[in-house]
Amino acid sequence: MQLSLANTTLSDALVILGAAGIVIPAFARLRISPVIGFILVGIAVGHYGLGTLVSQYPWLYHVTISDPHAIEPFAEFGIILLLFSIGLELSFRRLWAMRRQVFGIGAGELVLGALALTGALILFGEAPLSALGLGFALTLSSTALVLPIAGTTGRVGQNAFAMLLFEDLALVPIIFILGALAPSVSGDAVGDLLTTLWQGVAMVAALGLVGSFLLPRLFAQAARAKNPELFLAASLLVVIAAALATTSVGLSPIVGALLAGLLISETDYHGEVEAIITPFKGLALGIFLLTVGMSVNLAAIIADWPRLLLAVIGVIAIKATVTGLLLRLARVRRGTAAEVGLLMASPSETTLIVLGTAVQAGVVA
Repeated sequence: MQLSLANTTLSDALVILGAAGIVIPAFARLRISPVIGFILVGIAVGHYGLGTLVSQYPWLYHVTISDPHAIEPFAEFGIILLLFSIGLELSFRRLWAMRRQVFGIGAGELVLGALALTGALILFGEAPLSALGLGFALTLSSTALVLPIAGTTGRVGQNAFAMLLFEDLALVPIIFILGALAPSVSGDAVGDLLTTLWQGVAMVAALGLVGSFLLPRLFAQAARAKNPELFLAASLLVVIAAALATTSVGLSPIVGALLAGLLISETDYHGEVEAIITPFKGLALGIFLLTVGMSVNLAAIIADWPRLLLAVIGVIAIKATVTGLLLRLARVRRGTAAEVGLLMASPSETTLIVLGTAVQAGVVA
């Protein structure tokens, strides 16, 4: 029994590491985001893909994921590291310098896009609360896809970056609200919501105060030791401790991860932390994307492809139109507004995070 479990674990690990070794260099050579590659590999090696043929061709067992649930904890850790790395890039000084673009155009793009999608979903028969959760999830755009194309300079890059920056910041409140809207077990929904709110605010404030005092000293000690392993251990300790702290008051662990990144970004060691975390983040995020691909049922998609195609076209059209019109109102040139609108209509890896939170909270069935 133990030998069989070990064989299964090793076989799955081989598939994951093999996928990373093939997908990352192959898609980098083609100048395509590895996000797409990992999802496609997940579709292929999952139980809806080649996994359906294992009974007929037993050798396929060695190139498929036999136990998808066993890798879910690593996938969740990948999301935590992703939000941590986003926090590392979002220093408070940078936010203040771009405050008008980020909190003006960025906020307008997110809120108006979410409301437009929510309204469209309600018209098609979705329940209002579920439509709201789906609307905010679908309005998010892909940082991993947009920034490599647009960059952060130039008219297109600056506008796209400001919107993406606000979306990354808004991810925490969105997840917070969706978690707070979870059906109450005790039946006192308002009371539970207020409890979650005040406990969440208190925990975030406490983490901010403690972190601003302890983190510079912690990483200064790690830097003096000149030991990369110690630096890595300190970084992971901060991420996991912050994630557990926010989980203890009913918030998502990624709230703590993002806050930890923001606090470390204000220290002199954020560059070293980002460099040492990046390889682990990439692999763990790849595992998350594999699990996403494994959940895709191609047979169900093919069976209902006309409606799904119309839904995809509708979401892209709404997002592009809202973004383009908002930029035109801000007196951005027509060509720039159209290009940014199309770029921001791209799907997002963070959409999957919000959808997962909404499903877990019972907001979306």
